[in-house]
Amino acid sequence: MNYYKKYTPYLFLLPAFAVLLVFFFIPFFQTIGLSFFDYSSSIYEPSFSGFENYVKLFKEPIFYQVMFNTFMYLVIAVPFLVVFPLFIAILINQKIRGITLYKILIYFPVIVSIVVAAIAFKWIYASEGVFNYLLSLLHIEPIGWLVDTKWALFSVALVTVWKGIGYYMMIYLASLMSVPQDLYEAADIDGANFIQKHLTVTVPHIMPTIALVSTISTISAMKVFAEIYVMTKGGPLNSSKTIVYYIYERAFENLDLGYASALAVILLIVVMFFSLINIFCFEKNKYNDI
Repeated sequence: MNYYKKYTPYLFLLPAFAVLLVFFFIPFFQTIGLSFFDYSSSIYEPSFSGFENYVKLFKEPIFYQVMFNTFMYLVIAVPFLVVFPLFIAILINQKIRGITLYKILIYFPVIVSIVVAAIAFKWIYASEGVFNYLLSLLHIEPIGWLVDTKWALFSVALVTVWKGIGYYMMIYLASLMSVPQDLYEAADIDGANFIQKHLTVTVPHIMPTIALVSTISTISAMKVFAEIYVMTKGGPLNSSKTIVYYIYERAFENLDLGYASALAVILLIVVMFFSLINIFCFEKNKYNDI
């Protein structure tokens, strides 16, 4: 009887492990294996090239440009996706009338298909779209939101922010429910105002959730694809091309699977690096002994 009790937890973990094995670990090792082959001449008879794909990508200027674009996308989107949803969640968490309606309206972009959202914003960004119409009312020259190298990346990032605010707001709302009301009452007695109360009570208490949101939003920003595919195709002049779109381009348009796999491995390393930074910055107290 004790024998079965000992291995029962592993039986419950088995389905999850099987899913991870099929959809993560096997493709992960296959990708690493593919990165050591050259598919540029033939996808049916690839030749072993060793680290040639890695050497090649570090020599190409386009690789550094897409990495820079990816990093800039992260810098543009992540701060908004971490801070702004928290601010909204704190406001929504107050006792106000019609709170359910506000939650639905803010969460609505999350349930909209990213393709539909990207197409809608593409119309809004058009030369005679809503944004340029509003600028014309202010007597400002129209902006080429998606055709100007200075604006394309920012314009696409706005769609990601618009889509993600409601999702991360709900995560924060769930975390805010765990904050003891006694702490807020003590802060009120001490004379803390609204901002001071949340800086000294709310933020420290939900710091693990902030770390979670930072990590998820960072990974999502680095893996952005659909918005760029629908709105800009990586243009103009590669100004909005990120590493995931570049991987797609090399793998499915150029059929250079080895090079694309090497890019995917580099992306994995970069994502892991930023994830570790987020974890140690926001939850460093947990790892002081490491």
